[in-house]
Amino acid sequence: MPERKPRKDAARNREAVLAAADALFARGGSPEDVTMADVAAAAGVGKGTLFRAFGDRPGLLRALYEARLQPVREAVESGPPPLGPATPPERRVPALLDAVLCFKLDNRRLALALEESGTGSPYQAEHYRQWHGLLRAVLEQIPGLSDSAFTAHALLAATRADLVEHLAGAERLPRERLRAQLADFTARVLASGARQGPPSAER
Repeated sequence: MPERKPRKDAARNREAVLAAADALFARGGSPEDVTMADVAAAAGVGKGTLFRAFGDRPGLLRALYEARLQPVREAVESGPPPLGPATPPERRVPALLDAVLCFKLDNRRLALALEESGTGSPYQAEHYRQWHGLLRAVLEQIPGLSDSAFTAHALLAATRADLVEHLAGAERLPRERLRAQLADFTARVLASGARQGPPSAER
């Protein structure tokens, strides 16, 4: 019985921190403007509690990102078409990319902060590797399409948070136009890849 209270407190503190960070990133002008001290103060916890729970700022960003992304993951893993696994690959690929784009648009500050906080390659980040692995696996199901690994990288590049921020922010492109452009780009990539087929071994 005595052990339950700390676990409850830890869970409550974690939820308070995620809610505070969520609100701060949503209204912040620049992701870098939000510090760990700001989050701790808004959540009503000490900085030590924050660092024990999340390790560092990137750890906090990843936790918040994953919490927001969970409904999308559930739809992808076990939901109905067009995101779920029963969807034909030619239809599922554009749906997956649209879901990533919409998530980045809905979470622009957080996604940008997460990309900018990494100390290593963004392509080694867990969330990126998961999306790339999924997209690659679906692309491999499309007849005639070669080099699914590179194609997955190229398609995901169109949904990078810094590009989304530039297009939606600096260039002020409407959401539906961005979605339509990505859908058109994806269709052209898939059509071109299927048309060319695997590269010949002869020169």
